[in-house]
Amino acid sequence: MWRKAEDNNQKSSPDTSPSPVFSAERADTAAQDSPGTPAAVSQGIKIEGEVSGNGDLFMDGEFDGKISLGTGTFTVGRNARVSAEIEAREVIIRGEVIGTLKACERVHIRSTGKFTGYLETRGIVIEDGAVLHSNVAVPQAAVVEVAVPDVSVSETDQSSQPSSPEPSPRVKGAGGTQ
Repeated sequence: MWRKAEDNNQKSSPDTSPSPVFSAERADTAAQDSPGTPAAVSQGIKIEGEVSGNGDLFMDGEFDGKISLGTGTFTVGRNARVSAEIEAREVIIRGEVIGTLKACERVHIRSTGKFTGYLETRGIVIEDGAVLHSNVAVPQAAVVEVAVPDVSVSETDQSSQPSSPEPSPRVKGAGGTQ
């Protein structure tokens, strides 16, 4: 395979040459480098279907379907054309996206980006030149309600107290103060 063209005319024999430089040691190094590297779909690639996971994804090709990245970031490249239902932690749009987009943290539409559809996110950045045709929903942060018990003084408690004016019941506040 790596020999010159004239060597191809010889009969093939079992290869006893040392293995190429791509050893297990190099594969381990590549695996160590890859956790922070997003998966990528380059220009000229077309995918139809469903993509899911928790990693980051860079798309510069065409996609039609569903993308669910959980805690990952989905980046739409300048040349990308995406028609999908998208769920991710963060979405960055430089190309064209049509569909439903739900980002739990934020959506950033760059100056070359175009989005058409329904968008739901807690934070949105739209650069000058970006195109947005959408219904946008920005949900509020979760409100935590704390139930305060109803404090009342019963008659038996009142009879054991002195006959001076009744003190009002005290309830500790949120900070632990009275």
